[in-house]
Amino acid sequence: MKLMPAQIAAFLRNPRDCRVVLLFGDDAGMIRDRAETLVRAVAGSLDDPFLVTDLPREEIKHLTNEAAGLSLMGGRRVVRVRDATDAATEPVLALLKTKAEALVVLEGPAMASKSKLRTALEAAPDCAAIGCYPEEGRALEETIRETLRANGAGIEPDALTWLTQQLGADRASTRAELEKLALYVGPGNRVDLDAAMTCVGDLAGLSMDDALYAATTGDVATADRALEAAIAEGAAPVQVLRAALGHLQKLHRARLAMEEGGMTAGDAVKGVRPPVFYQKVSAFTRSLSLWPAATLTAAMAALAEAERGCKRTGWPDDALCRNAVLTLARRAVAASRTARR
Repeated sequence: MKLMPAQIAAFLRNPRDCRVVLLFGDDAGMIRDRAETLVRAVAGSLDDPFLVTDLPREEIKHLTNEAAGLSLMGGRRVVRVRDATDAATEPVLALLKTKAEALVVLEGPAMASKSKLRTALEAAPDCAAIGCYPEEGRALEETIRETLRANGAGIEPDALTWLTQQLGADRASTRAELEKLALYVGPGNRVDLDAAMTCVGDLAGLSMDDALYAATTGDVATADRALEAAIAEGAAPVQVLRAALGHLQKLHRARLAMEEGGMTAGDAVKGVRPPVFYQKVSAFTRSLSLWPAATLTAAMAALAEAERGCKRTGWPDDALCRNAVLTLARRAVAASRTARR
């Protein structure tokens, strides 16, 4: 089934007898946030070993067995599958023919718009497919207000207007920045424009921003120098990878508007939200000419895998981060050479 935007929040808090939920779209942070809300709503926590199972995507063929298992302590179980693809279609359809009671939560950030899995779940009455896209406008304003309110802070109108132009590319990054901002102004105080600009600034920082634009336009040397500067200024590898993912998500939305919507590159860039900074429009447009939507999808999946690697104990996170960003630059160089032939 499809849910109206106004129905989503209530559904996430209580999915009732829904059996499979697919979370897809460009906002990876929102996908994680909503998946965690669903897991907590059903199992009570994210890490209950009796009620929550994280099933690797490579083991999706075992989905029915996992969903049919019973908890020794009682309660409804949750099976969570991250980075789901259309390869999950047959296992999910097989599951729906059984009476397994577990809730299956599928996270598909790179799911294609014509996905067989998405189509099947939208048509099933006991399943749901929920799009997760970067917020803008009133939705983003409400998220900003609610997040600050939950952390004991208010906000002035001019600060709210400015923040809606800076945030929104990724739900997780947006919440992290707002929580930091609330801590900066202190409980019971209001965020004004000076506080917002001082604390948040450019989410990625200028040097990181330069690294990402250089990477997607194929300027390997500049990407390497800017990335080194960003890390030297305190940017964590996971932060860099999330910023890179947000950058690719913007490119992906614009490229889909060109490939599926028939837009020109100029019109596609104008439609990007949050808007592309005017000094970066030329580089963004150049990137669009080098990155087809399918290639961007693969690159986003690679960034997500690099982020997971950074979170594993003992893995060289700086090296993983640098390799992931410079791989983007090398891909862009190859695309540029092909275009000149």
